[in-house]
Amino acid sequence: QVHLVESGGGSVQRGGSLRLSCAASGFTLDYYAIAWFREAPGKERERVSCISSRDDSTYYADSVKGRFTIARDNAENTVYLQMNSLKPEDSAVYYCATDYPYLYGCAATMTIRNYDYWGRGTQVFVSS
Repeated sequence: QVHLVESGGGSVQRGGSLRLSCAASGFTLDYYAIAWFREAPGKERERVSCISSRDDSTYYADSVKGRFTIARDNAENTVYLQMNSLKPEDSAVYYCATDYPYLYGCAATMTIRNYDYWGRGTQVFVSS
């Protein structure tokens, strides 16, 4: 059974850092991609980053490029999102999702409709 569990959220001041983790079970990161999304109150859920072992690709939204770094540990079946230089507008619930069983990878055209499996989310709050 596919499960995704996020952790690592919390409250930080502007300019601070957090590292989110997404622990996956029921499938292997050797083939499937993991994407990070975030949803702020009153806003649509947006994809911020993605990583795929299958084609060694990554994706970052323009709003986080240069500040966020996604990485995977296939042995631990875990994906990490290192978030630096955090801004108040980064405050949101962060979710991870997988393209299992479709092998879409990290194409820029993917939306929330392409992902069937999601974690429950972890809250990030950045104060000014």
